[in-house]
Amino acid sequence: MININPQFKKGVLELLVLLIVQDKDMYGYELVEAVSKIVEVNEGTIYPILKRLTNENYFETYLEESKEGPTRKYYHITALGKKRCKEQKKEWEHFASSVNEFIKRSEVK
Repeated sequence: MININPQFKKGVLELLVLLIVQDKDMYGYELVEAVSKIVEVNEGTIYPILKRLTNENYFETYLEESKEGPTRKYYHITALGKKRCKEQKKEWEHFASSVNEFIKRSEVK
């Protein structure tokens, strides 16, 4: 895994969290591990995002007993969250495409 500029990472974490939870409900630490496979993060970075996304009704939470320890809080994406994910993905693709095009043009000079 390469070291990524913290500002780049900050801008994409919400999208990554939305995309990952869109695939399946996850509990906090499981989500931290999933995001960490893409970009290096710690729990202190992800939990505030989860709290905000829940407060903004993009996620719902529920508790489930664990065979390996305490009860876990799972995050489930709502219809509003799916809409937000789709919008952010579209914005990211446009942004990345624009930046990549600019980089290509600047290399030609």
